Amino acid sequence: MSVLQVQDVSVRFGGIQALAGLSFDIDEGQICGLIGPNGAGKTTMFNVVSRIYEPTEGKVLYRGQDLLDVPAHGIARLGIARTFQNLALFPTMTLLQNTMTGAHCTGNVGFVRSALRIGVRSEEKRMEAEAFEILARLGLAPLAYRPAMGLPFGTLKRLEIARALAAKPSLLLLDEPASGLTHSEVDELSETIHDVRDQFGLTVLLVEHHMSMVMGISDKVVAMEFGRKIAEGTPHEVRNDPHVIAAYLGTEV
Repeated sequence: MSVLQVQDVSVRFGGIQALAGLSFDIDEGQICGLIGPNGAGKTTMFNVVSRIYEPTEGKVLYRGQDLLDVPAHGIARLGIARTFQNLALFPTMTLLQNTMTGAHCTGNVGFVRSALRIGVRSEEKRMEAEAFEILARLGLAPLAYRPAMGLPFGTLKRLEIARALAAKPSLLLLDEPASGLTHSEVDELSETIHDVRDQFGLTVLLVEHHMSMVMGISDKVVAMEFGRKIAEGTPHEVRNDPHVIAAYLGTEV
């Protein structure tokens, strides 16, 4: 069953065609890598799925529901969470507190009860316990009560994933998670993404420039150039596609 279906999506910014009739789908439990040279439209597509950008044409279906009918603030409740290319953490807050911020969409106290402090403490305890469990699964429990400030970049990247998992998603969007990491940290992150997919029963859409990582962990890969899909298939198929080779090496097909 397809969790995400992108159907003939186009995005224009004035006279610039950022996406042109892009179509692909992701099945349940897959890790799908979205690759392409700079300016290919990967981030634009990512932002369409997370409802930051409105497409000019086309549809995006999540479990059969048209995402374009869902406001941006409703995406998390629907079961979609994302990380960011540039860290968007709270440096003075602990890792536990940062993780708990991702759980805001799972709360059920409501504005009135929250203002009157009715049931707030029990909900906070639940969120705290769930956040600590997520940190434990990502190997971050020993740092749970440490501020995020000053911790290694690789640790903070895992913390961003932890915060996204606190929203209890079924579709996780990872925006260049390996950016700025060392080779050993990339290897560790690859294992983390695989483990997270398996442990939490997720489907993953990954936008990443680190080709060895994408090809190593993805079940399928979609390659883009100038806003269009040029190849789709297994990592082996895409890696050997002449259009992909031309896009990266500048050779003619």
